[in-house]
Amino acid sequence: MQVKTANFITSSAKVDQCPPPDKPEYAFIGRSNVGKSSLINMLTQRKNLAKTSATPGKTQLINHFLINDAWYLVDLPGYGWARVSKTERGKWDKMIKAYFAKRENLCLTFVLLDSRLPPQEIDIKFINGLGESGVPFGIIFTKGDKLSSNQLAKNIAAYQKALKRYWEVLPSIFASSSVKKMGREEILNYIDQINMQTR
Repeated sequence: MQVKTANFITSSAKVDQCPPPDKPEYAFIGRSNVGKSSLINMLTQRKNLAKTSATPGKTQLINHFLINDAWYLVDLPGYGWARVSKTERGKWDKMIKAYFAKRENLCLTFVLLDSRLPPQEIDIKFINGLGESGVPFGIIFTKGDKLSSNQLAKNIAAYQKALKRYWEVLPSIFASSSVKKMGREEILNYIDQINMQTR
């Protein structure tokens, strides 16, 4: 898939403020500081489409971007640690849960995991929560350029082993690097395949 146009549409504090659910939608979510904004900018080849920040917890709303006038890319607030109050984090959790429950045009949620880290309990718990809620998802390992190809493969295998304790069949898994544009073609082609099935 070629990304010809990528436009910011709106930021929403509530699900009912989101654009009409008339196009396929793909959400991106991960722990704070996982490299989500950099990945979105890499996929769309727009330097500042999603705001990157050294401060975790920058994304606080549901951000919709319209790609090729055909589908929505959605940037969701991160889960886990961020320099905000418990009350604020509780609001985000509630907003994200409502989004997953009510957004009928959501085709897939990409869960972003830092490829440098061993399996994290918070990530496994989040992934299992998606499964329990019946939310279809895929996994993208970020920051793949920080590791050798052997170490990257080893770390992904460790995550797969951890997930197999709960899952009989694992979702689609992608390795990415925003710096080297690794995984861009594979992720976009995967989205394209799903879009063709939804027509």
